[in-house]
Amino acid sequence: MNNSLFRRKSISQIEKEAAAGLTDAHSIGMHRTLNVRDLTFMGIAAIVGAGIFSTIGKASYDGGPGIVLLFVFVSVACAFSALCYAEFASMVPVSGSAYTYSYVAFGEIVAWIIGWDLLMEYAIGNIAVAISWSDYFTSFINSLTIFGYHLHIPEWMATDFWTARDMKSPEAIAAWKNAPVIGSLKFICNLPAFLITAVITWIIYIGIKESKRSTNAMVILKLIIIFIVMVAGAFYIKPTNWHPFLPNGMGGVLKGTAAVFFAYIGFDAISTTAEECRNPQRDLPKAMFYSLIICTIIYIIIALVLTGMTSYTGLDKGDPLAYVFSNVHSAFSDKLAAIISIGAVIATASVLLVFQLGQPRIWMSMSRDGLLPPIFSRIHPKYKTPSFSTVLTGLVVGIPALFLNLNVVVDLCSVGTLFAFVLVCGGIMRLDSLKRKKFKSDQIAAIPDSKFKTPYISGKWIVPLLFITMVWLFLAFHPNGFSGYFNIHNDKGVVTWDVIRQKVPYLLFAIVFAVTAVLSFINSYSLIPVLGFLTCSYLLSESGTTNWERFVVWLIVGLCLYFLYGAKHSKLRAKQ
Repeated sequence: MNNSLFRRKSISQIEKEAAAGLTDAHSIGMHRTLNVRDLTFMGIAAIVGAGIFSTIGKASYDGGPGIVLLFVFVSVACAFSALCYAEFASMVPVSGSAYTYSYVAFGEIVAWIIGWDLLMEYAIGNIAVAISWSDYFTSFINSLTIFGYHLHIPEWMATDFWTARDMKSPEAIAAWKNAPVIGSLKFICNLPAFLITAVITWIIYIGIKESKRSTNAMVILKLIIIFIVMVAGAFYIKPTNWHPFLPNGMGGVLKGTAAVFFAYIGFDAISTTAEECRNPQRDLPKAMFYSLIICTIIYIIIALVLTGMTSYTGLDKGDPLAYVFSNVHSAFSDKLAAIISIGAVIATASVLLVFQLGQPRIWMSMSRDGLLPPIFSRIHPKYKTPSFSTVLTGLVVGIPALFLNLNVVVDLCSVGTLFAFVLVCGGIMRLDSLKRKKFKSDQIAAIPDSKFKTPYISGKWIVPLLFITMVWLFLAFHPNGFSGYFNIHNDKGVVTWDVIRQKVPYLLFAIVFAVTAVLSFINSYSLIPVLGFLTCSYLLSESGTTNWERFVVWLIVGLCLYFLYGAKHSKLRAKQ
């Protein structure tokens, strides 16, 4: 039983199941229509979204102009992970993303954990994006006047029940007071969030070609709008606003880690479309790097424009781009504001499309392995898309977006993504080490050489040296050294759980770093995957204890489902 839990799948078996299938439901196949350009556009669509129109403001407020350093740091961390994703995508050119990769590297139980994690990541992320799109769309419509008539969406139709009940904003108060009453219950819902989810689900359901065309069109429009904003904003930059460059030090810059990383998640989503690519082994790695490089350049320029147009102290806004241009007194300011609103609507819709595209393909891959019921892998005979999974994804996202406010748990999306990145980097470390040791097993021996190979640089001495350097820096700059940091007493000298729980993520990272340093010395791990593993692990430690606790609860629920259903129906275990 325990051996079965960690039984790995061979590449040949995965490709055979994807091509021919284990049941008639799989044998229909999917349209292979995506090329490098389409995949790059999907990557840009997933990365450049609400982050550039909202979260970048709070990050700039905390870090000042120096926030560009954090964008560079996070992009490097993502680049390390992208190299590992690219090697896996070239090695295992089928749908499933990190789920399938973990099945190859670690075995079934780890694959289930990451698959369950990805379902949370996509679902919560999509709900948050749908709600964000509704906010932008409602603001845009409410700003329009057509033929002298001012358009207005009633607040009770664009607000969730819980936000309206709290009545902490004028919109919430208006929604609560003006909402129709059914019996004793006020009818309040976020209708635009549900409608955009329904439209996106329909586009994805009818085919990958339609999804590709919609994504390409939205990305082109989005990039044009962003280019206009960057050029227009450049004329209003005052270099004096860039001084001081680090007003709150590096601590202020790192404070925006979660927000900046949230802006980058998504480049991995394109790996779920491997079975719809013309040449996945060549095109997926290229598209990952192209999209990551393009988006990093865009983010850095936008951050410089924002902090150059106005002081960083005024950027703690939900719509920082609109804010800085609202302070520009010119004949074009109103037009620029309208352009930014349109850009936000398009950008957010494109993110929703790519993530809605990815989740059904994760379900499809898990169903092929027997870990989910067969209906999840059903392919539509005409549209060649995972039909049931696509419709279910629309309902799982659309219905909660209609009624709930998930701002509190949106950071779970970042935790889930980072966890996937950690496992993908760890998977490359493991396979590379086993290959170099010429480890003999059916699964490892069956892994072909990838057409894209992460450059090998031995971490035997470098990683332990990095760990020693980290310890030295900690002792040199942290007050009272280890004794001060690991002091679990509060200001009153009392040991409390709140004090302990805040230190746990960093303590775990220190342990992970130490163990990785030892294993790197013993196994001569490749440096790039190790750096990806460590940087993403550090970002996880910065994600907040509360989010970690919720994430652990989610994983426990997933493990219960695995042992109740997946472990009994696993097709890999049935063959043993």
